[in-house]
Amino acid sequence: MFVDSHCHLDFPDLANNLDEIFENMQQNQVTHALCVSVNLEDFPRVRTLAESHNNLYASVGVHPDYENLTEPSAAQLVKLAEPPRVVAIGETGLDYFRLKGDLEWQRARFRQHIRAAKQCNKPLIIHTREAAVDTLRIMAEEGADHVGGVMHCFTESLEVAQQAIEMNFYISFSGIVTFKNAHIVKEVAKTIPLDKILIETDSPYLAPVPFRGKTNQPAFVRHVAEEIAKLREISLEEVATATTHNFFRLFKVA
Repeated sequence: MFVDSHCHLDFPDLANNLDEIFENMQQNQVTHALCVSVNLEDFPRVRTLAESHNNLYASVGVHPDYENLTEPSAAQLVKLAEPPRVVAIGETGLDYFRLKGDLEWQRARFRQHIRAAKQCNKPLIIHTREAAVDTLRIMAEEGADHVGGVMHCFTESLEVAQQAIEMNFYISFSGIVTFKNAHIVKEVAKTIPLDKILIETDSPYLAPVPFRGKTNQPAFVRHVAEEIAKLREISLEEVATATTHNFFRLFKVA
């Protein structure tokens, strides 16, 4: 069986087709999925999804791309993370690709999320794009290793992956690992310990080959696992078993 460790089922492209999405998950042996929050305004939808389906979980957080909003406090995030179906803090982190200029507000927001995770003892879901040095620095300064978490949709170097793993983080691979020219990502997926790997779709984005360019969905996470099995020259069953176990161990769910 497979678990999609990062998707956005509350987004319109998916929310309007949930019956079909759940059927496709079942047909592809995708048993569970984590619905990830990107802002607090829409968090109630994410929470409702998780609380309405026994195979879904939720996170709470504000994505680094959302600017010009009231910044969440650590206390606010801790309060919103109280329900048992909310298993993580995030998506949080840094993104220097989409936004430019003075991004100190992004770094301050990231610190609040790490502090919240430590207070409620729930793992972090971290997004980093063209910001690996600052991401790792802030993780170290704020003691993110105390709760650990996952570097989601990983696209950085093997060195960055190894530094994150040393801080008690897992590395999650999306459909990008199936892309022909994703040589660096493929090398990381081939090299790091299997017991530190998660798989995800980040749906509705980043559909894997052979669905590249189409709307992604949790059922397609199987293709991510297939690529990792191919790269590591191991069975698909071994990847499925390991990544599923890793998911439940990280997010402390039965």
